[in-house]
Amino acid sequence: MSKISVVIPCYNEYEVIQETNKNVSKVLEDVCKIFQMEYEIIYVNDGSKDNTLQILHFLQDKHNYNEQKLGKINIVSLAKNFGHQAALSAGLHYAKGDAIISIDADLQDPPELIELMIKKWLDGSDVIYGVRTSREGETFFKLLTAKLFYILLRKLTHVDIPIDSGDFRLMSRNALNIFNTLPERNRFIRGMVPWIGLRQEPIYYERSARFAGETKYPFRKMLKLAFDGIISFSNVPLQSAYYFGFIVALLSIIYGFYIVIYSLVKGYPVLGWSSLMVAILFIGAVQLITIGVLGEYIGRIYDEVKKRPLFIVNEKESRLN
Repeated sequence: MSKISVVIPCYNEYEVIQETNKNVSKVLEDVCKIFQMEYEIIYVNDGSKDNTLQILHFLQDKHNYNEQKLGKINIVSLAKNFGHQAALSAGLHYAKGDAIISIDADLQDPPELIELMIKKWLDGSDVIYGVRTSREGETFFKLLTAKLFYILLRKLTHVDIPIDSGDFRLMSRNALNIFNTLPERNRFIRGMVPWIGLRQEPIYYERSARFAGETKYPFRKMLKLAFDGIISFSNVPLQSAYYFGFIVALLSIIYGFYIVIYSLVKGYPVLGWSSLMVAILFIGAVQLITIGVLGEYIGRIYDEVKKRPLFIVNEKESRLN
C-alpha cells in the first residue's frame, strides 16, 4: 500500500495549528480512502516559544489512538529555531512516504489540492508545485517585491524557478531521495527542487489570507531568503564586480583625456574639488559593494566548510512512530 507523507513546519502557530490539523487530516482521510493509501503527518516544531509543541502532543495522542484513522501523526521537535527552510528540510528527511507533500501551517495554501497533486503524481509527475494566481491579505509592497524578485532571479540564474511558487508541493520518493543528497546549509528550497530536474508540473490556485496569527516571514527574513536564492544559484553578482571595475576604469580614462585636452586648449588645469570628491566617493562605493558581494560568497563557503548539521533534533520532545 502506498503511503503519503505531509510535512508541516511550525513556529509559534498555537492559534492556527488545531484548525490546520483538522483540515489536513480530513483531506488525507478522504483521499486515502479514494486511492487506497495510508498517510503520515509530520509536524516540525521549529523551536516555538509558545505552546505549539504542547498542542501538537495533544493532537498526536488524540489522533493516533483512534484506530479508525488511516494514518498517524509524527512530531519532530528541533533543539532551537533553525528557520523555515531548515525545519522543512528536517521534515523531509524523516518522511517515509512514497509521495511527500510540504505545506505551511497557516492554511494559506489549500489542503484540498492534495487530491489533485496525488492524481498528477500517479500519472507520472515527480514534482507537482503550487503557483499562486492571487495572494489575499498581502500588501501591494510585498506583492510587488515578490514578483520583482522572481523576475530578477530568473534573469540571473540558469535554473527555471517558477514565478509565484512557494513551498507547497508534492515530491515523489525518487525526487526526495535526490533532494536529500543536496548538502548546502543556506537553503533556498524553491530553487533546489527545480534544479534536480525530473518531470515537474504546476497547479494553479488562489492563496487565501492567513487563518490566524501573524506572518513568520517579515521583510527582514524575506530579504535574507532573497539573498540566499540569488547567491546560491547565480555567480552574476561576482561577475558584476568585473563589469563595475571595467566601467569605472573606462570612465576614468575618458575623464583623464578630457583633463589633458582641456588643459592644452585653455592653458590651465580643470578646477573643481566637488567633481573630484564625487568621483572618489563613487569609486569607493563600488569597491565597498564589491567587497560586500565577495564577503557574502566567502561567508557561505565558510558555512559549508564547517559542515555543521543543518538542524538538531530534540529527542526528548520528538515523537516518531
